[in-house]
Amino acid sequence: MTWFLGLGIVGLALLVLSLVFDGVLEGVLDGLGGGLDGFLSLPVIAGFVSALGFTGALTTGVTGAGAGAATGAGVVAGAGVGWVTWRFGRALMRDGDAPAPRGEDLTGSSGRVVTAIPGAGYGEVLLTLGGQPVKYAARADRPLPLGSEVWVESVLSATSVAVRPVEH
Repeated sequence: MTWFLGLGIVGLALLVLSLVFDGVLEGVLDGLGGGLDGFLSLPVIAGFVSALGFTGALTTGVTGAGAGAATGAGVVAGAGVGWVTWRFGRALMRDGDAPAPRGEDLTGSSGRVVTAIPGAGYGEVLLTLGGQPVKYAARADRPLPLGSEVWVESVLSATSVAVRPVEH
């Protein structure tokens, strides 16, 4: 039972190392992967070893079975935990498919004037980009008072836009 508990503790230590050093230790296993797409990653191996150890210790302690039966139960449990860890990691890696919002996406959007726009100068408007409120310098053909609803006609630079009032 002591060997199994030792394996479980080593597996947990590997998991902590993989979380703390996030990818640094992965280079050790890069050459062994051979197209397994992360199946031999450190979190998967840590989950397998930990489940093998703790399941083996439980099997030995609860049922009084020998080392062979405990190892078999631990391998089955470790394979399950390793597979779930691998699938979870793949799901997390696929999560970032959406493109980042760009300033050009503002054309045609609406907003509100937060600093009055004079006839020949700049004021400020509050727009929404990627679901977040963003303040931009704004220019218009005519003066627009505070609180006016506006449409973005064009993006002039990374921080300024040309707007026109919304006609109701």
